[in-house]
Amino acid sequence: MVRPVHAPNLPGQRPASFTPDSRQAWVRLLLALLIGSIGGVGMWAVVVVIPVVQTEFAATRAAVSLAFTLMMFGFGLGGVIAGKITDKFGIVPAMAISIAFIGVANVLAGLSTQLWQLVAAYFLIGLGTSATFAPLMAEASHWFERYRGLAVTIVASGNYVAGTMWPPLISEGMQTIGWRTTHIGIALVCVVLMTILVLVLRAQMGDDKVRNHANARPPQVDLKLSTNTLTVLLSIASISCCVAMAMPQVHIVAYCGDLGYGVARGAEMLSLMMACGIVSRIGSGYLADKIGGIRTLLVGSLAQGFALVFYLFFDSLTSLYLISAMFGLFQGGIVPSYAIIVREAMPASEAATRVGIVIFASVFGMSFGGWVSGVIFDATGSYAAAFANGVAWNALNVGIVLTLLIRSRMNTVKTGPGFAT
Repeated sequence: MVRPVHAPNLPGQRPASFTPDSRQAWVRLLLALLIGSIGGVGMWAVVVVIPVVQTEFAATRAAVSLAFTLMMFGFGLGGVIAGKITDKFGIVPAMAISIAFIGVANVLAGLSTQLWQLVAAYFLIGLGTSATFAPLMAEASHWFERYRGLAVTIVASGNYVAGTMWPPLISEGMQTIGWRTTHIGIALVCVVLMTILVLVLRAQMGDDKVRNHANARPPQVDLKLSTNTLTVLLSIASISCCVAMAMPQVHIVAYCGDLGYGVARGAEMLSLMMACGIVSRIGSGYLADKIGGIRTLLVGSLAQGFALVFYLFFDSLTSLYLISAMFGLFQGGIVPSYAIIVREAMPASEAATRVGIVIFASVFGMSFGGWVSGVIFDATGSYAAAFANGVAWNALNVGIVLTLLIRSRMNTVKTGPGFAT
């Protein structure tokens, strides 16, 4: 029997009766997945509109890629801020702020008449989108103990569900009503649907909205590193893997356009990549519950590097579809693995903040990777060098994760039978 945890933090409230891994936990998880699937639109809208915006504003690929860079920077920075809000006040206030930012920023994007205005609007979109990822993953980790890894990756899959369903819709919207009106439509849809879902989540959580984590389980993995040192190492690892990840995710649509296959084909590949990423994320959560977050991260990182190499040698339409599907299957579980490692090795009371910091690093890697790939393309006239750059960064990630795995195995031996703890 799993004990109830997470008593309310506010004086005068009755003790919460919520039990981890219960039916109520799964209901909350479903609501969180839906919220993330809708609110994650901003990360993928910018990828789809890059070619159209580049043509309209007569800009370079690198200049237009700044919209993605600033969006990801806002996404990362907002994750830290929203994580602090979540740790102190709960997930509901953080989500309310997120909805307001998503609505206003998408309207501003739709009204922009110059490239810098669109770039600024996407920074705000990133701020708004942030609460639907790192803070929501950290919050979901408190609802489960036995299936924590699976729960975290299911919530993280909302980001990929968004990447699966939104790109084709946005592509169709651009062709029928234009990219500006499409952004205003996104604002309306997100505000209405997310508000309804957050209100339902609030009702489900009841008095369990703010926690002091007094009864939370202590860290399960001891790497013999301070919390700050481990945060730095995980941040460097997440930057390196996400620089590698950014090349296909950010530029696959433009890449297909350059090869003559058309933007619509690229949007389909991106959608396929994200759909396969959903399978990968959920599968990696199941794997993490069996072998732990560090080993799961290593498996994903090695597989991602393997897939990137294929992009260097094959560029036919059929092969790009196949490689994009493979890339999605291989890399989908990487980012959520960092959240799982944080929950395994750090105090629960700092979960949302620490996850926010590491995810900030990952989105810095994504934003830098998206931008530098555009720079490399402008300098070389092709994406071959950009894919090679991704492979090199991925190797750095593998090295860091191997180091953490070795430390975890050493400390397991030292604290086993016959050793003092």
